[in-house]
Amino acid sequence: MTRQPNIRLLGAADLERMVDIDKAVTGRGRRGFYEKRFATSAGAPQDFIGLAAEQDGTVLGFVLAHLLTGEFGMTAPVGVLDAIGVDPAARSSGIGQRLLGGLEQALANRGVAAVRTEANWTEHSLVSFFAATGFHLAPRLLLDRSAGTPIEEEGEDGLLARDRVAIRSMTEDDLAALVRIDRHITGQDRSAYYARKANEMLKHSGVRVSLVAEVGGTPVGFVMARVDFGEFGRTEPVAVMDTIGVDPANRSRHVGQALLSQLLTNLRSLHVERIITDVAWNDFALLRFLERNGFTMAQRLSFVKPLDRA
Repeated sequence: MTRQPNIRLLGAADLERMVDIDKAVTGRGRRGFYEKRFATSAGAPQDFIGLAAEQDGTVLGFVLAHLLTGEFGMTAPVGVLDAIGVDPAARSSGIGQRLLGGLEQALANRGVAAVRTEANWTEHSLVSFFAATGFHLAPRLLLDRSAGTPIEEEGEDGLLARDRVAIRSMTEDDLAALVRIDRHITGQDRSAYYARKANEMLKHSGVRVSLVAEVGGTPVGFVMARVDFGEFGRTEPVAVMDTIGVDPANRSRHVGQALLSQLLTNLRSLHVERIITDVAWNDFALLRFLERNGFTMAQRLSFVKPLDRA
């Protein structure tokens, strides 16, 4: 009987081996992504999971995941599988399935009911792996747009939306206002979520480009995004917009458009070429807003797998 590899927690000492496996699988090195992941997870270990498959002292594969607890309008914690790699020499030995099984158990132990992931629709082997291991298409749409294309927003007065509404960078002092605006939108108190996001914005690695819109000195809207690369096999930096909100009483002021317009301007200064987001298929108001502002369907598929927490 063939011995099965041991599934254990990843450690910083595994970095070089992870980079080697990833390069062998993708043909490209993503050292920066893995270095940032180790640095970020060290500061918030409760939000990350990393596992290695090891045999005779050699790592043959790995999996990385993180937890979302409110991003993209979600209301329940979800695990996100954002990197998995198996040494090509060890393929067809079930290592990928064992790593996934270990990840699912770790997520279930934390009370998470589902794991999500995504892939480019042309990544046939990866899509087949997800299908064979119990994933199915998630009821969500992945959208993106070029950051280099300005929003067509000029009004009759010749002013842009961001010229009519004051837009500034978000600070930790905005936390109470974010919670207030979100409560007006959702009817829920998500203080814990926004406290975590504020902490992430100020202390964790990755470039945050989060903005607040003000009218008369009072915050009336916000957008949260981050610039990074490496998740889901990406090799070029993109901006991920995970939270946007506008106080319902101020929607007629085009606050959302102003926030998005300024966000794109900031991204261009960072030489980021694309911005992506994730929307529930039936969030029609948000989908209409994004479509009016240049977002289209991304060439990626979203997958989900329910977990047994019994």
